[in-house]
Amino acid sequence: MLATALRLRDDKRLLLREIASRLVIRTGKKRGQHPAPATVMRMLREHDEQTATGTLKPTA
Repeated sequence: MLATALRLRDDKRLLLREIASRLVIRTGKKRGQHPAPATVMRMLREHDEQTATGTLKPTA
């Protein structure tokens, strides 16, 4: 989901609300639903902070 959100943000310059509407949660209790724009914002911000400090965590 992070990779898709990054691609949408960088390639198409979409608003967080538009990005969230194109993403789908694949696991857990909210499977099949769209994440909240705040969740997308937090996910992208954490990625940007980790990239800036050079401490990217490996993803599965």
